[in-house]
Parts: sequence; C-alpha cells; structure tokens
Amino acid sequence: MEPTPFTAATASGQIAGWVTGDGPPVLLLHGGPGLGFEYMDDVVAEIAPHHRAATFQQRGLAPSAIEGEFTIAEAVADIVAVLDALGWETAYLLGHSWGGHLAFHAATAIPDRLAGVLAVDPLGAVGDGGASAFGAELMVRLSDTSRPRVEELSAKEEAEGLSLAEEMEQLRLLWPSYFADPAAAPEMPPVRMSPGSSEGLWGEIVALMPALEAALPSIVTPVGILMGEGSPMPTTAGSDTADRIPGGWSYVVPGAGHFVWIESPGAVLAAMERITGL
Repeated sequence: MEPTPFTAATASGQIAGWVTGDGPPVLLLHGGPGLGFEYMDDVVAEIAPHHRAATFQQRGLAPSAIEGEFTIAEAVADIVAVLDALGWETAYLLGHSWGGHLAFHAATAIPDRLAGVLAVDPLGAVGDGGASAFGAELMVRLSDTSRPRVEELSAKEEAEGLSLAEEMEQLRLLWPSYFADPAAAPEMPPVRMSPGSSEGLWGEIVALMPALEAALPSIVTPVGILMGEGSPMPTTAGSDTADRIPGGWSYVVPGAGHFVWIESPGAVLAAMERITGL
C-alpha cells in the first residue's frame, strides 16, 4: 500500500508524517530526542502488513515545525494533534528509545486516546530510567581507536557544548555500541539531528522523571516493553518500569541490541500483535 502523507495543525506550526497499511491503528514515536524519524521506516514496513501505521517527525526538524517549547507537555499535545488529524479517536503507540519514554508520559496524560502502548528498548521510568548505565555501556563498547575522540568530544560537550557537526561525529563513533555485536554493526544510515529539541527535552526528561515514576501505578492503558538482550540500555530499565504498571509486561529479545528490529526481524511485530491481540 502506498504511503499517504498527512499534516496536523498546532498552535505553533504543523506536524507532518505519513500513514500506510491496514488494520488496528498504530502511531510510531521515534527516538532521540531530536532525531529524524526516517530511521524507523523499517519498523513501519515490519508492522504495516497487519496494522494501519502512521509515522511522523517530532518538532525540531522538517517537514514538521522547527520551533517549539520542546517540553514533554508539548510533545504529548503534538501526539493528540496527529491523532486528530488522522481521525483516530484511539490508537496504539509504538515508541522506540526516547519515543518509548514519551509513550509512558502519554499513557498517564491521555489514556482515553490510547488503546495500548509498546515501548521498544526505551529509557525507563524508574530511578534515572537506566540513563547512567546506558551511557557508561556505550563507552565500554567503544573500540580503542574511537574511544579517545569520543572522550574528547564528551569533555567538550560538558564544558561548552558541541556543534552539529561534532554531534554527528560523536553519534557516528558511538553507533556500533548500540548493537549486541558492535563488530558486526551495520553502517550508520543517514541521520538528521536537532540539537535544540534534544537539549530542551532532555532537561524535561530529568526534571519530570520522579513524577512519572510516581504515576506509573495509575496507568490504565495496556503497556508492553520490549528490550534487547544485548542493548547498552539495561534490561531492568524495562522490567522495573513494567513491574510498576498494572498489567504491564516486559520481554527481552535474545541477541538484539538497541535497534531490536535490525538484529531480530519480526520481534517488534510479534510484540505489537501481543498488544493488539491479533
């Protein structure tokens, strides 16, 4: 089925994306924050034979609005705007990494619009969500040739910040560390970044983590969490979060890293079908 573009109007610019497939409606939330949404196209391709799948660019990068407050409340409001534009009274959310964490916030804020949530190797919602362990493991996995430059960039980032070119270089050097077998990691695809949205939302993530953790027991939306066994994100980031959500579940995919669908094709579809009951 050919993808159909759509736009959703908000008070601070439009949100743009595309929709394809047929079946229960699923809205995908990409990671980052501040990344281009294209890297999740393969996830759309995996689930679209059984689901009506919509994917959109979060604000900060074209074709969506470049400007914004870059708050979690704004990001949730953008989800609502997209659901309205698609004519979906309710839908499932499928979020990866930061997108999975955002889906937890959506589950607490707009439960009446959600049929269920699948978070794929997300930043969790207990303690620091696994962020410290994730960052440390990325560094441990670096090759001896890459580590000195990444350490140099990390020090500069902490002291004065990085240019967009330096942000991209850092991501390219870290890329193999996201995989269960860094030596066999595929080449990094073209990636777009929005440092402004990333900086703003990371501040929100940290500030709102305690409130999100406290709200987990109140979630009524069905929630499943898929973790990669070999991801730098600790599997406890998913299991600890799922354990706080009534009826929540987590599953660890053997041999998969942070981008679960790359190293374990079909795993995301299977988990999505567990959520939707197909």
